[in-house]
Amino acid sequence: MEWLTGPFEVTFVQRALFGGLLVSAITALAGTWVVLRGMAFLGDAMSHGLLPGVAVAALLGGNLLVGAAASAVVMAAGVSVLGRTPRLSQDTSIGLLFVGMLSLGVIIVSRSQSFAVDLTGFLFGDVLAVGEGDLVALAVALGVALAVAVLGHRAFVALAFDERKAHTLGLRPRWAHALLLGLLTLAIVASFHIVGTLLVLGLLIAPPASVLPWARSVPAVMAGAAALGASATFLGLLLSWHLDTAAGATIAAVAVAQFFLSRTAADVLRRLNAPVAPVAPVAPTPAPAPSMPASQPTHPTP
Repeated sequence: MEWLTGPFEVTFVQRALFGGLLVSAITALAGTWVVLRGMAFLGDAMSHGLLPGVAVAALLGGNLLVGAAASAVVMAAGVSVLGRTPRLSQDTSIGLLFVGMLSLGVIIVSRSQSFAVDLTGFLFGDVLAVGEGDLVALAVALGVALAVAVLGHRAFVALAFDERKAHTLGLRPRWAHALLLGLLTLAIVASFHIVGTLLVLGLLIAPPASVLPWARSVPAVMAGAAALGASATFLGLLLSWHLDTAAGATIAAVAVAQFFLSRTAADVLRRLNAPVAPVAPVAPTPAPAPSMPASQPTHPTP
């Protein structure tokens, strides 16, 4: 038991665990819609689009979270505006913004010689450096994310499964999409300093995707994703302590491993439960009719 509980007797590991649990809950709320709507590329672009704001905030000696939030708002607004451009697909607009924001961030970073540590933390996070202030901020972010998820649930469901029906029901899909972008932005901004922008996508996508084959409702996917994210946080911190590996990367790796285990188990179960098609009985081949003996030629009697 000492191997299992020993690491969590250390204060900074305890704070890392609590921070990871809060991040798991936040990313479960946003990540469920990311998976259901196929927005993984958008999540990746949003996470990398934080770099210019973080770089400017670091250069000016400001709060990195504020810089990240400002950059994320610009990215989300750009996706919304360009998404309405005729003959320009959403993937194209996201890709252009992704490259543009990332390039701008790299240019800003290249102008400074003191970004080595900050850039590493931006990319890979530092879950073991979570403080009490971070926990409070994460708790507030979780409360806001939960409120948005509850209030926008009906509109999000209609948007995810039938956008035309959302129009018919008067749910304003454009506003719902913007609100969903806000929820995704909140999850990424709140999580990037914990697991980093390169790894936040692991907690954002892997747990909901792992639960999807087993759940029958959106709330069940969210609850299962939060539980899997929490277990990935615990196992990741435990393994990183004993194996001396990067904590954030180990957490994300465990989350991805859970996805592959879940999909494999679901595939095996589906094959075992697949109905076996009945074999049609083979009709017996009818025996050939007996051939009549050839008639003998008759000769006239003399």
